[in-house]
Amino acid sequence: MTRDRHRHRLTHTTPEAAEHLEQALDALLFFRPEVVGHTADALRASPRSPVAHALSAYLAALGTEEKDAAAARGPYARFRAALDASALTPRERLHLAAAGACLDGDLHGAARVLDELSVGWPCDALALLAGHQLDFLIGDAGRLRDRIGGALSAWDEEDPHYGPLRGMYAFGLEESGHYEQAEEAGLDALARNPRDVWGVHGVAHTFEMRGRFAEGIGFLDARAADWTTGNFLTVHNWWHYALFALEADDTARVLDVYDSSVHPPDAPPLAMQLLDASALLWRLLLAGHDVSARWERLAGGWAGRADGPHYAFNDMHVVMAYVGAGRVGDAERLVADRRRWLATAPSSSNRAMTAAVGLPVCEALVAYGTGRDQRAIDLLLPLRHRLASFGGSHAQRDAVHKTLLEAALRAGRHDLARTLLSERIALRPSSPYNWLAQARLADRLGHHAQAATARHRARTGSRGVPGC
Repeated sequence: MTRDRHRHRLTHTTPEAAEHLEQALDALLFFRPEVVGHTADALRASPRSPVAHALSAYLAALGTEEKDAAAARGPYARFRAALDASALTPRERLHLAAAGACLDGDLHGAARVLDELSVGWPCDALALLAGHQLDFLIGDAGRLRDRIGGALSAWDEEDPHYGPLRGMYAFGLEESGHYEQAEEAGLDALARNPRDVWGVHGVAHTFEMRGRFAEGIGFLDARAADWTTGNFLTVHNWWHYALFALEADDTARVLDVYDSSVHPPDAPPLAMQLLDASALLWRLLLAGHDVSARWERLAGGWAGRADGPHYAFNDMHVVMAYVGAGRVGDAERLVADRRRWLATAPSSSNRAMTAAVGLPVCEALVAYGTGRDQRAIDLLLPLRHRLASFGGSHAQRDAVHKTLLEAALRAGRHDLARTLLSERIALRPSSPYNWLAQARLADRLGHHAQAATARHRARTGSRGVPGC
């Protein structure tokens, strides 16, 4: 499924369906909602098209919507059972295997199948995009980078889909710590197509990770016309905007962005959007802001979905909403439900992610919300260097790291708080949050001169290392 010299033979697929698939791929690479309609058109034109079915399955699985994956699983299994696999190309067989693994909950297995596909057919943009999203969902930063990096040399730089690959590569580079290269790759993607919202997203992440919050706001403001409408990433990029504003101590702007763009009254109860809302309000909770009315509406949105155990990273954000809204009983019931599920659940990516990280993180959030700070520390401290294994980005998981730090400060674990702050400030010395937390620690230790210095650094963004 790529253009011109990279076009592959498509079994049981008419020219009309092939054209719909090209349009669907183009929309998918730029995160445009038209991908759904084009995929449906391809299936109507060629109901036996393997790649059309694989694409439809990817769409059902990669949004982390439990009901979408459940609804797609039966029809997809019936399609595969009726198919003569010997008539398919090797590439099509791999797509069907990867898409089926996604629907069955084996995200890690699907990622491995797509590794094989991309080695054999590095110019299959669908395999690269689906694999890239899987790498994000399972928190595999090295593969997030190298899946794309390993294919780039096979592409003609004039190919219209080369730009989105550079945008994907930017995110993989950023998650692997190559911030300057990531910014360069993201800006190159945007030079090729300013409406490449994954490129916008990748560059925003580089500003976040380097503590360049004013530049992040300026970057998103300057490109607002390109990312604020007509794509699946609008809410998430507004979330990034709000994080920048939060670091700038512009709480009024954060709340305005939340109310108008992250979780407005007419927001659909989609997992990815509710996740961003939870993640933003939790940071406000950690900062001591009372946003109780917003918490209650958000918790109601999650409760209305009644999600079962499907994706551990989502579970964490449900618990955030319940705890923030004071619905601790609901949070505890979710934790208990996941614990019971683990006792009997078959092997799957989500089972492994829940057992290793998701469940203890959820328990820690409940403990923090009920003032049991030492319990939160006991749960989070052993996990902090392997949080990536249950998905998300560094920026998203930072809410958990901040929870551990705040618990250490509240519990009087001064040595631990000093260590955590030293790590944070060494990486992002221009972060006002880091310096204000350092000032709080210094005040508690009676080091008032150091506290004054830390507050000055929070205001000015000056560099330095934390004192003891």
